[in-house]
Amino acid sequence: MGKMVSMDEVAKHLPRLLEQVSRGEEVTIAEDGKPVARLVPIATPIADRTPGIAKGEFALTQAFFDPLPEDELKAWES
Repeated sequence: MGKMVSMDEVAKHLPRLLEQVSRGEEVTIAEDGKPVARLVPIATPIADRTPGIAKGEFALTQAFFDPLPEDELKAWES
């Protein structure tokens, strides 16, 4: 489960706790001694997006550019 800290400690030491999480540790946040949340490292870093990475994977037909039917337009506007 990792380290358990109080809400007060989170409020006072969030940068330090986030540094620990970035090194792979888990931190459980407790309120009145009961776990309520957990800070965990992100499993995999978010990769930079590469424009055109899906080129050739699909094609847009002309229907994509056609106006939406009235009932669908109303659904978006409500």
